This record gives sequence, C-alpha cells and structure tokens, in this order.
Amino acid sequence: MSEAATWPETAQYVLTLDCPDSPGIVNQLSGALFNHGADIIDNRQFSDRQHLRPVPGTPEPDGHFFMRLHFSAPAGESTLAALRADLAPLAARHGMRWELRPHGARRRVLIMVSKFEHCLNDLLFRTRTGELPVEVVAVVSNHPDHQRLAEWHGIPFHHVPVTAATKPDAEARLLELVDELDVELVVLARYMQVLSDGLTRRLEGRAINIHHSFLPSFKGAKPYHQAYARGVKTVGATAHYVNSELDEGPIISQQVIEVDHTFGPEDLVAAGRDTECKALSNAVRWHCEGRVIVQGNRTIVLR
Repeated sequence: MSEAATWPETAQYVLTLDCPDSPGIVNQLSGALFNHGADIIDNRQFSDRQHLRPVPGTPEPDGHFFMRLHFSAPAGESTLAALRADLAPLAARHGMRWELRPHGARRRVLIMVSKFEHCLNDLLFRTRTGELPVEVVAVVSNHPDHQRLAEWHGIPFHHVPVTAATKPDAEARLLELVDELDVELVVLARYMQVLSDGLTRRLEGRAINIHHSFLPSFKGAKPYHQAYARGVKTVGATAHYVNSELDEGPIISQQVIEVDHTFGPEDLVAAGRDTECKALSNAVRWHCEGRVIVQGNRTIVLR
C-alpha cells in the first residue's frame, strides 16, 4: 500500500438469528456479508436436533439453527441499510427471526425495584463502569427509598405506588414511561409486585426478572425460607424473561453457591444476594449483546 493510501473506515455489527435448519445457511450468509466487504470477527452457532422427536417411519427432522455473528464492515448508515436490504430476502426464504445492530449499541433500559437495593445498586455500578452495554433511562419503584441512589447516578426516579385498588393505574403509568422513554428492556431488580397478564403480554421478550431461588425449585414468596425448610445444600438465583406464569418464564442465567446446615434463613438470604446480582447482570448483558434467543419456554444463549 502506498503512503497516500488509507484503510477504509470500518464499524462493527452483530447479527443474531434463528430459523429452521437446512444446508447452506452459513454459506449464504457469509456470501451476503462478503459482498459488502465484511470481515467476520466472531461466530457462535448452534444446531438443535437433540430435543426433536422424529415420528416413526418418517425422516429425522432437520432441527433448528441459531447464530450470532459479530463482524466488521465499511462504516456508515448506508452500509447498515444495504446489509438489511440484502439480508431480508435471505431471511424470508429461510423463515428467519433476525436482528442486525451496531456492535456495542447501548439498549435503553428501565429498572424497577422495591425495597431491596442490592441488584439495583449492582446494575447501576456496572452501567457506570461500562460493563453493561445499556443506558438506564429511568428507575421506577413502588417505594421512595432509592430515589437518592438513582439521582446520584444521574438517572430520573419515578415513585409509582401500588395497591390493589391502584394497580391498573400504576401499570398504565409504567407503560406510559416505556413508550415515552423508548424503552427497549425492562429489568425487575427485586421488584416485589406480580405483574398482570396484560402487562406481561405487552412486555413479552423485553422484560427480565430476578428470582431469588434456583428455579424451578422454590417459586413464589420467601424462597430462602422454603429452601431452609428443605435443608438445601446450595442456594442460587435465576434470571428469566417475564411471562404470564409466575416465575415460569424462559431462564437466561443462573448462579449457585454452596451452604450447609449451619445457615439459617437470614444467612441464606445474605448468601443469595451475590448470586442474584451476578445472575441478573449476566442476563441483562447477554440480552443486550444479542446473545439470547427464546425458543418456546427455554433460551439459547450464544456466548
């Protein structure tokens, strides 16, 4: 290369997709990206055949294909638009669900919390240090306790009290904030209110909850007390997508820690705090990096 020549400016992108498996998908995707001068940086893919049960006397089913592709290409909105235009017919041909975003793009996140602050504090710290690719646009709580913490981080705080009589109005206010602030992800960081079926349907696939138990064990209220009563030897936490079934949404991340017979209920609660923070921050990061694909009542996490 001559001294006068320069390398073209590039940007990085992430393509996440899933579709019924068939031969040639990777080759076709690679070819489409190559036509735009793309260079693949990292690829995570998974072809799921194991859980499918073929009908006796019929060919084995092809399974399902999942992929997260991190690549560089010439920078500019025109490149992103051209990539989307060229990928659209390929996606339609294969029945793909897909998303293409600039790598590192920060998702707009709203955090909900009640009185326990450890998960909120952890998420705000990880956001402040750049560990999470998010922009926290608001903190919403049914208690006023954590207003100073949110505002110290420069984040608007909204106190939305909830009673049996005011719950419909409170949920309507939450949806107003989601729309007004262009929220992409709602995070329930120990928000101790059960969301209505209508609200969970509106937030399907874009609301993550932390449950202070290693689901599917010990659902509902006071799981650490349930665990103590059963003499557990480990306690943990589960981050999952919210759906209309209490604590039944697709699991994204779990953390566990060993305990023993000397741990009382309050000791289990204290031991579980770290697992809650880590499971929730992992789930938020993986979702925002385009690593999580929901398949039925489970997730594929391409790490």
